[in-house]
This record gives sequence, C-alpha cells and structure tokens, in this order.
Amino acid sequence: MRSVHRAIYLAMALLLPVLSFSQEKSIHQQKEIMEKNKAIIQDLYENVMNKKDMSLLPVIVSEEYTGPEGSKGVAGFTAPIAPLIAAFPDIQWKISSLVCDGDKVVAKWTWYGTQTGTYRNIPATGKAIHINGIAIYELKNGKIIAGEVQTDRLGFLTALGVLPADIATAPVNEQVQFIDKFLVPPAGIAAFKQRVAVNRQFIRTLPGFISDVAYEHFDEQGNLVFITIAQWENKAAVASAREQVQAEYKRSGFDMPAMMKRLGISMDGGLYTRATE
Repeated sequence: MRSVHRAIYLAMALLLPVLSFSQEKSIHQQKEIMEKNKAIIQDLYENVMNKKDMSLLPVIVSEEYTGPEGSKGVAGFTAPIAPLIAAFPDIQWKISSLVCDGDKVVAKWTWYGTQTGTYRNIPATGKAIHINGIAIYELKNGKIIAGEVQTDRLGFLTALGVLPADIATAPVNEQVQFIDKFLVPPAGIAAFKQRVAVNRQFIRTLPGFISDVAYEHFDEQGNLVFITIAQWENKAAVASAREQVQAEYKRSGFDMPAMMKRLGISMDGGLYTRATE
C-alpha cells in the first residue's frame, strides 16, 4: 500500500513542473498576443490614419467588422472617418495611452485639425481645433473585428461655433423637446437600434441641438419600447433639423418609412415645450 502511495506522490511531483511550465507558456502567449494587438492599433493611427494611407486597412481590419451604418470590413471602418478627413485634411491623432485587456485595446487620444471643408452640413470655418476621445477595439487573429469611439461631441460643436460656449444661454422658455416613442418587434430590434445610432450621431452635429437621451424597456411579448428625447434651442432649430435629416436620407438612399413598414415598427412622436407651473 505504501508503495502505491509513493508512486502516486512521485507521479504528482513529476507532473507539477509540467503543469507549471504549461501555465507559464500560456501566460507568455497571451502577453505576446496583447502586445501584438497594441502594436496593430499603434500602426493603425500612425501609418493609416495620420498618413491617410487606407491601402493598409485590409491587413488590419477584418471582414467581420461592421460600421455604424451596417457596411462591412474596410468600407464599414472608413465610413465615419472619410468625411472627417475630407473636412479636416490636416487631421492628426496623438495617442496618449494604449491599454490592452485580453482581445480588447483601449486607445486614448487627441486629434488636431483645421476645418477647411464641410462636415455633416457644417460649412468650413477655417478653425483649428483639438478634440479628446477614446476608442475601444476588439481584435481576433490579428485583425480588428469591432470598434467603439467616444468623443467630446459637445466640445467639437462648441469649438466650431455651432453651439454657444454655454448652451445654457439659450432662452429656457424657447427650448423644445422632440419626443418619439417606438414599438419594435423582436426581429427588428437589431436593425432598428443600428439606425437609431446613426440618426442620433447625425442630429448631434446640427445647429440648435442641445442634448438627447434614450429610454427602453421590453413588454410582455418581447417587443422593444424605445423612447428618444432630443432637446433643441427652439422650434426653428427643429424645423431646420427635419429638413437636414430628410436631405441626409435622400443623399444616402435611406427610406425611413420603408424600413418601419418592413420591420413592423410603429411610432408616435411630437414636439413638446416646458409646461407652465
């Protein structure tokens, strides 16, 4: 019996170094992958975006990548960047930090540029500005498969003079809220949310926009009840925004009523002003 126990202990003693070596190898491999992922994102900013060399994107961006308007791969990645570069041809991104966690890389940066072209209906101002932002990238097999960018949009519009330095200066009694309520069947939720994200990003660039917020919950049938509230300086700003939204739909070939009908979405909305106390 003792000989059996000794054999077991001996086997365990021999196995432990193997397990330890295997674990160390795995940790080392993970560190190598994370360092490679950081280098890819560094390369993205230094050699692609700052040098405006989009020919390098196929080796950096996966075909799995989906852009904000639903386009895939390189086309989806460049869709939001191309208009920015066209309006700010001297734009440069300066990375202040890169942090990697597993398959995700977080880049904190500031971009600098001079607006010499029209950007989302904002005419060229000739102003040199700098904007802070954070981008979160997910990578697989050495390529970007997803990304999310957060920037100081309010600071951006203020720097261009689209919004006053203190948006609170807009007379409160003239401010209005445009409130929409949507009922979205389960099958259409993904496409609906994707479109809402595009619309909200666009209206934030328009003159007179102050802020927006969205609320959601699911009813007993699994339908999404989605409410958006956009605050504007006045009714004239809302009227102008409607025209510009319709113009953007026409430019991009998007048919909002057709999408609503296809997905079975119902909507109720209107313009609200602050109630008198």
